[in-house]
Formats: sequence, structure tokens, C-alpha cells
Amino acid sequence: MKPTTARAARRLAQKSDKSGALTVADLAARVAKAKVKGIDKAVETRGKRILTSFLQTAQNYGMPTKDVVAEMASGQAAWRLGHAVRDEIMKSPPEAVTDAACAQGCAFCCILSGGEGGVITGFEAAQLHKAVDPLAGQPDGRDWHPEACPALDPETRSCRAYDARPMICRSFLSMDAAACESNAAGGAEQGAGLLGSHLDYLVIHALCRQALKGIAQVHTYSMAATAASAVAGDDAQVGLTQARHKPSALDTACRDAVKAAQA
Repeated sequence: MKPTTARAARRLAQKSDKSGALTVADLAARVAKAKVKGIDKAVETRGKRILTSFLQTAQNYGMPTKDVVAEMASGQAAWRLGHAVRDEIMKSPPEAVTDAACAQGCAFCCILSGGEGGVITGFEAAQLHKAVDPLAGQPDGRDWHPEACPALDPETRSCRAYDARPMICRSFLSMDAAACESNAAGGAEQGAGLLGSHLDYLVIHALCRQALKGIAQVHTYSMAATAASAVAGDDAQVGLTQARHKPSALDTACRDAVKAAQA
């Protein structure tokens, strides 16, 4: 669409010039100035260090700025970096990993109290929708439990989108299956939680959102709503639009993750 006024044309030209001149170094400078509401300075600093390392690597390898922006905006950068942190943790796994009670078919962690399922990025939402889409019209996890994840097989209680499962699913661990069952019914038992890599992932995505203000939009999505839209046969664009969160959801998720890490 062409600008309708000379003033609009100048603004469009200025915007184009600005985006065309944007460099990875500029993005790093924006990250350095970014702030995430309601979290400890140490947590924010760690997230900045991880994200800055990613940007330095991208610059060293000559990755086009537009591709870097795309990865930051979609959440693919946060997903990559969250995985990298998780891999480091797994090199010397903590007790929560070595003594995990998790097993195929347990699935109590897949009962999504409140129907939300957690915050996921656009990259993850697209992958999840694509993985669940072939299951449209079939029985889903809600046939086993009304608040279960739609990606769950109601008979085997196994994830049918395992390779596309979001970071929150990959990060959750429990040392007590009975506690998970109790919590799924509304209890507050100890013994289950998320690896620290999940907090890093959330903070990095929040930093990306702050750094890309005025450049690109950064959204988050409901995991449960994304899977439900795919099972319902919705087009991906329609489904993700419906599953999109308000901006405050990411801030809340970061604060909740910090509190959980400190508990």
C-alpha cells in the first residue's frame, strides 16, 4: 500500500532507512538497555549475557540482521538459548533429574489447571500447531481429563506432539508422581518443578521483546489454546491469533518463574 500523504511517505522512508541501517551491534546495544519488569537484577543480567553471546555469535558468522530480528521476534532465539542452558545442566544433572519419577503415560503434569498450559513463544506455537494439526477431529487428552492438554493421547496418555513440545514441557520434572497426581487435583504438594533453564528462556524472550520495540512485535501464546485450535481443525493463522496472549502474560510468567526458583 502506498502512503496517502507526503508526511506519511517521509515517515515510511525514514522507517525504511532506519531498518535498513540496523546492525546486529545495534541489537546488542538495545539488549544492554532493556529491562524486564519485576525480576531480580542478577536474573536479568544473566539473561542479557546469554542473549548478547548469541548476538555476538550471529555477528561473527555474518548472519543477516533481518534473520536475527526474525529469530528474536518469533522466540526461536529464546528457544535455542533455553535448550543450550538445559544441555549444560544435563552435563552434570541435579538430583531432580537423576531421581525424576517421570514416566511415559504418567501425564498428571499434562492436566493444565486453569486451561492455560503456560506461556510459549510464536516459534513454539507454530511448531505445536503443525504437529497436532493431523490429529484434527480425533479424540484428544480432554477425553481422559477435561483439563488435559489436547495433544495428549487419551488412551495411552502419551504426548502426540513430543518432538514439538514447548520448553515448559521439556523443563518440567517431578521426584514424586503421587505429588503430581495430587497437584493435578488442586493440591499443593512439593516435589515437582521446572529446571532453571526455563527461567532463562522466559527472561531472554522478554529481553528480546524490549530490545525490538519499534522494530518487530514479540508475542506469546497459550499452549493449551494452540493445541486445542489444531485439534479443532483451525487454520494455523486463525488458531494462533486466538491463542495469542496479552503483553502482560510474559511479564507475569517471568515473575512467577523467579518466585518458583527462589522457593
